[in-house]
Amino acid sequence: MFLIDSNVWLERLLGQERAGEVAEFLEAIPDEKLFITDFAFHSISIALLNLDKEPLLEEFVNDLFIEGSVRLIRLEPRDLGLIIAAKQHFKLDFDDAYQYVASKKYDLTLVSFDSDFDRTDLKRKTPGQIIKQ
Repeated sequence: MFLIDSNVWLERLLGQERAGEVAEFLEAIPDEKLFITDFAFHSISIALLNLDKEPLLEEFVNDLFIEGSVRLIRLEPRDLGLIIAAKQHFKLDFDDAYQYVASKKYDLTLVSFDSDFDRTDLKRKTPGQIIKQ
């Protein structure tokens, strides 16, 4: 079970340098094992709308949630203390602390290209590392 960070989705959506690695990962792992936080989903939505890529956002939503079975998870307001603690302890920004807490709360492997998670006890896996396992 994998929590996919926004940078992984955006890598694929925007056709960036590691898009092929992400595509291979997404083809190898069933949708039922993929999770995204509400925060990451909204961050991706903001990024795509700011780039005037509304059709790409609609395609993303359709692929993940309407035709696909990627699961959307969220943290509750009572989890804010955990987010703040993770931010302070591991020197993370808010979005990374949110992903960290969500990964721990739901017992998911965090998939990210963000090396900031390497400062945590959680660490992280890249799509390529998971494919090679």
